[in-house]
Amino acid sequence: MKADLDPAQLTVKQAFIILNALPDIGPIALNRLLADLGGDPRQVLATDGARLQQVPGIRPSAAAAVVRWREHFDLPAEEAKFTKSGADFVPSSEPAYPEPLRQIHDPPIGLYRLGPYRFDRPGIAIVGTRRATPYGRAVARRLAAEFARVGFCVISGLAQGIDTAAHEGALETSGRTVAVLGTGLDLVYPPENRQLQQRIAESGALLSEFPFGRPSSRQSFPMRNRIVSGLADAVVVVESDAAGGAMITAGLAGEQGKPLFAVPGRIDQTTSAGCHQLIRDGAALLTCAQDVLDELNYLGGLRPLPIPPKPSAPGISGPNLGDDEARILGCLDGGEALTPDGLAGRTGWPAARVSAALLMLEIKRLAAKRLDGAYEAGS
Repeated sequence: MKADLDPAQLTVKQAFIILNALPDIGPIALNRLLADLGGDPRQVLATDGARLQQVPGIRPSAAAAVVRWREHFDLPAEEAKFTKSGADFVPSSEPAYPEPLRQIHDPPIGLYRLGPYRFDRPGIAIVGTRRATPYGRAVARRLAAEFARVGFCVISGLAQGIDTAAHEGALETSGRTVAVLGTGLDLVYPPENRQLQQRIAESGALLSEFPFGRPSSRQSFPMRNRIVSGLADAVVVVESDAAGGAMITAGLAGEQGKPLFAVPGRIDQTTSAGCHQLIRDGAALLTCAQDVLDELNYLGGLRPLPIPPKPSAPGISGPNLGDDEARILGCLDGGEALTPDGLAGRTGWPAARVSAALLMLEIKRLAAKRLDGAYEAGS
């Protein structure tokens, strides 16, 4: 990078990439700087140290890192790695940035992303111990498959044990799964998950807030965990010791206001001690995927959601209505009630695709299931 490069010569995305990679400054401080200086990262890079330190919470070391940004980061080398890997960078200023992450206390200012998934489905995080038992792995795999089958994206951290089983369960049903890494996207950790990482990138997404080449550290995995829970509509802990990464994720889910579920296990199994503690502390006991679906539907009915616009004709779409949802809603237009099988016959779609669209319409309160199992348009 040229030592005399003017921040005004950078694109907004380039400036976000540079800010995101600076040492000695975390996401909370970066978000404060952006908020105080108008939201343009180029303005942050152009500001002198004295002005930066006037922003509440900005330490001298953080201000110095920003002022000396030309010394800390090789932007052309990083951009060459983007080209080689096929990854991209999604700044928090872009619509493609996952909306749930905007709501957490310390969102990353941008994400490295590899894979086609665009965060257009609700997400369920499934986490747990690396030292999983056969029971735990089987439960994680089954739950992930059930969630993926009805249209959820399964989110986890690509670690050994429960995380691996969750990703594999989603992939077995051709569902979507997202792996949030505690390293740069170009590193594989653990090494034995190289093939799984490649499979996830083909249909889902790999995410990281860390630049290429950044190895794991004691801080990187807790930072990763806040993104895992932040992306999700609910968090499920399958197996965990009383202390560990899954318990950190559970605590973060509580801070972020996410519904938390725990799978019970044997009382003499240490890998279930954390789940039992969570249940004692108020997490919902989970026995099947339907427990989570019921809870999300219940909470959706209590939240003060805006009243969605009512389609006036079949096939109409809106900013919050996907193509599949619009098609199903069109089938229910005029007060017609249809079962999932009836909708599958009318659309020619497989049952899983119909179920996914119906689930989204229920969450948005645009369709309701009757006692006889048929669906009708919401009022």
